[in-house]
Amino acid sequence: MATVELTKENFDRTVSENPFVLIDFWAGWCRPCLQFAPVYEKAAQDHPDLVFAKVDTEAQQELAAAFQITSIPTLMIVRDQVAIFSQPGALPAAALTDLIGQARALDMDEVRAKIAESEPSAGPAADPRPDETPGTPQP
Repeated sequence: MATVELTKENFDRTVSENPFVLIDFWAGWCRPCLQFAPVYEKAAQDHPDLVFAKVDTEAQQELAAAFQITSIPTLMIVRDQVAIFSQPGALPAAALTDLIGQARALDMDEVRAKIAESEPSAGPAADPRPDETPGTPQP
């Protein structure tokens, strides 16, 4: 499968409609990006069940900014709409294959549980003034 060019118009739809998306943030002037491109394309051919996408950071500056991309190439993996990996730098083919295997092996229920544990609760413990009665005027 050929890689998909992501834009701010199709990004959300692509990520929400596909359970496993690899995203290469790149630019045409970036030598490491150009060297990584054939490795990424080969991986896309080797894993036709996954979506391989590319974001041209020059053409899609808003998208790159939204993900705080400061170094390219940056590879991101999104599974079930959760970013499970994001790291700058070009990977050799063997490392990319290993990374894909590790990402496939993740238990996403476990990942979501860990994310939920790390988020602050919105319950009474999160209230900055827990001893006050709701609706009581404050001095």
